[in-house]
Amino acid sequence: MLTSPANPKIKQIRKLRDRKTRSETGLFYMEGLRIVGEAFEQGIQMEYLVVAPDLLVSSYGQELANLQQTQGVPVLEVSADTFNSFALKDGPQGIGAVARQRWASLPKTRPAHGQLWIALDSVADPGNLGTILRTSDAVGAQGVILLDQCTDPYDPSAARASMGALFSQKLIKTSFAEFSAWKKQVALPLLGTSGGSDQDYHTFVYPDPCIVLMGSERQGLLPQHLALCDAVLRIPMTGRSDSLNLAVATAVVLYEIYNHRRDKEKRL
Repeated sequence: MLTSPANPKIKQIRKLRDRKTRSETGLFYMEGLRIVGEAFEQGIQMEYLVVAPDLLVSSYGQELANLQQTQGVPVLEVSADTFNSFALKDGPQGIGAVARQRWASLPKTRPAHGQLWIALDSVADPGNLGTILRTSDAVGAQGVILLDQCTDPYDPSAARASMGALFSQKLIKTSFAEFSAWKKQVALPLLGTSGGSDQDYHTFVYPDPCIVLMGSERQGLLPQHLALCDAVLRIPMTGRSDSLNLAVATAVVLYEIYNHRRDKEKRL
């Protein structure tokens, strides 16, 4: 059992809080019963588990650790104090994992009938990104395309907010220029949002498949983004607020598409 916070493995876990380290190594750290269990079920490649026996009181967690070990995943046992020294939140459940990031390729992606994708430009808040991933999973979308300066989906806050959807969704990172060229090549309808549009999001006839493009929290979609869109939709607002939170606005549009498709299936 490791009891020293200076152990190289423990140092690695701490360093994985930094995006630069995650980018250089292709690894990330996750913590908690739900997210570790979901990662295992979704086939995420584990480098090693980290378990604090004194903190891991859950029988499910103990079974999960044993199952991982039987499948060849190294299990690193640490003391409660050592686990607390790198824990992502107070009152940790005593189980975490260092795993390999999983990314999809944009050039190899060819959306098919019935699919829905989300593209995000320069999203800054990891919590927003994690929530969008969770909503994307809930409506049965295929994944999220991250453009330019988007925050990292493997940031601990994004991973936690995704509630495991980080592993069910395909993740692609690319530049807007590459995304624009790909969009034209696959001829896929791209939908954006803007308060200045005349097209109500509720009365729009959504194409299938399609991509929903959402902008940053601060600026929304820029002119070059709107120019690429095949349609720009408006979410009406009657109160004093002049905008919605990015994750909320994305959820509103995604569920509108989801409900339109459900209604269409009922009519068939």
